[in-house]
Amino acid sequence: MKKFLCFVCLIMLTLASSAQYHNPIIPGYHPAPSICRVGADFYLVNSSSQYFPGIPIYHSTDLVNWELIGNVLDRESQLPLKGATSWFGIFAPTIRYHDGLFYLVSTNVGNGGNFLVTAKDPRGPWSEPIWLEQRGIDPSLWFENGKCYMVSNPDNTIMLCEIDPKTGKQLTPGKPLWQGMGMRYPEAPHIYKKDGWYYLLISEGGTEIAHCMTIARSKNIYGPYVGNPANPILTHCNVRGQDSQIQATGHGDLIQAGDGSWWTVFLAYRHFGINYHHLGRETFLAPVEWKTSQWPVINGGQPVDTLMNLNPLGVAQQSQKRHIHTTFEKPLGPEWIYIQNPDSSNYQMREGWLQLICSRGPLSKNDRPTFVGRRQESPKMVAETFLNFEEGLPRDEAGMTVYQFHDGHAEIFMRPTNGKTQVAVKCQLKNVESIMGSAEIDGYSAYLRIRSDGDFYMFDYSVDGKTYKTLATLNCTLLSTEVLGGFTGVVIGMYAVENNFSEAYGRSFAMFDFFDYQEQ
Repeated sequence: MKKFLCFVCLIMLTLASSAQYHNPIIPGYHPAPSICRVGADFYLVNSSSQYFPGIPIYHSTDLVNWELIGNVLDRESQLPLKGATSWFGIFAPTIRYHDGLFYLVSTNVGNGGNFLVTAKDPRGPWSEPIWLEQRGIDPSLWFENGKCYMVSNPDNTIMLCEIDPKTGKQLTPGKPLWQGMGMRYPEAPHIYKKDGWYYLLISEGGTEIAHCMTIARSKNIYGPYVGNPANPILTHCNVRGQDSQIQATGHGDLIQAGDGSWWTVFLAYRHFGINYHHLGRETFLAPVEWKTSQWPVINGGQPVDTLMNLNPLGVAQQSQKRHIHTTFEKPLGPEWIYIQNPDSSNYQMREGWLQLICSRGPLSKNDRPTFVGRRQESPKMVAETFLNFEEGLPRDEAGMTVYQFHDGHAEIFMRPTNGKTQVAVKCQLKNVESIMGSAEIDGYSAYLRIRSDGDFYMFDYSVDGKTYKTLATLNCTLLSTEVLGGFTGVVIGMYAVENNFSEAYGRSFAMFDFFDYQEQ
């Protein structure tokens, strides 16, 4: 009888879990999602700012479980990032599928503008960029009757033109369609056609607390477009949403599943420590009711929650508590990213170790430093590595960093000094750099660890891998967007730099044995 009851309980728990899903569906720094469906397969892309490779691409068959299958822009020829910061680089992409080919349009702010790439297989390879003439950001495509239309937002106006998708040539002048409700920064335009109507979905309000999604429609693709009287169709900047942990909802894309249901993916952030967010803008999912010839209604007009009591296709969502142990015996996976275009000669795999040759200048210099990391995807996590810095010099440092962008980061590092090795923690906030704690150890090796409980980062070290000492604690809010600015989220990684380069010294390097990332 007890076995039977346990079996029944297990079945009930399974059914309950398959009737719910958790938001965000792709946590951590994954902003500006765009999605398309091919048969039973969904593909989703995000913007990537100053990081290389660019535009992560995910695959799913159920809308709640997503696998990173690559990066669209994985060659320097596709992705020039000279001087890119958190405010520049790759802005919002749009992915579409048409006649056996995947199309992706995006904007490389600061290094080229709007561009188009294509691929037969979303895992790649993707083509070299075709540069587009119409300016603005957040370009999107619509295919119909042998024509390819492009929308973007030059001069705070959603503009439509026809292009040749093979050459990028603009075939018609840009025509203004809509300026939204009158909020600032009308952007993220997408066109859909349903029941004889062209629907134009955009975002307004800026990608901060007032971010929202609005929609207009017309019987003609060129307009005139009339806004939904119930706009905005998604916002948490109101009485109903103001107490939610999820804020800045916007920049969405609509998708219809194979069963006929409609859904939207969109960006938002989760705040921690009152009204601060440091993980970046993440990818969320919400249901859409879209009756014939009517306006779409997102989540019944109610705020979107971190636990949703429904499930798109009834498949249980896998645990988002990842534990990834990376050894350096084979090339790094697609989750690993670099700041700007990396100097490949500074990164070598050697007998199971990752060798990082010190770049010239600190992380704050923002000139493609020797750094490789992965997005922090949970507020509670532990990241650890083992570092040997025998080849370091007194001017050098190597270690682990919690990196928001070049003007905002904190690291635990090692530096040879006076026959000993210094282990220290420092923090860079805007133009202020401060040492928060330090110790001396014998030898040149140590375990370095960064922990977070969602409110604080703790920086630990150990000589034997068993007994750890905490050197410093940092409030997570100090690495938040509200304090530092920018458009990104925390990336945790390994680095090696020279702070005072001199031709009198040769190049030094650091050796990392592993990188362990575990979410709590």
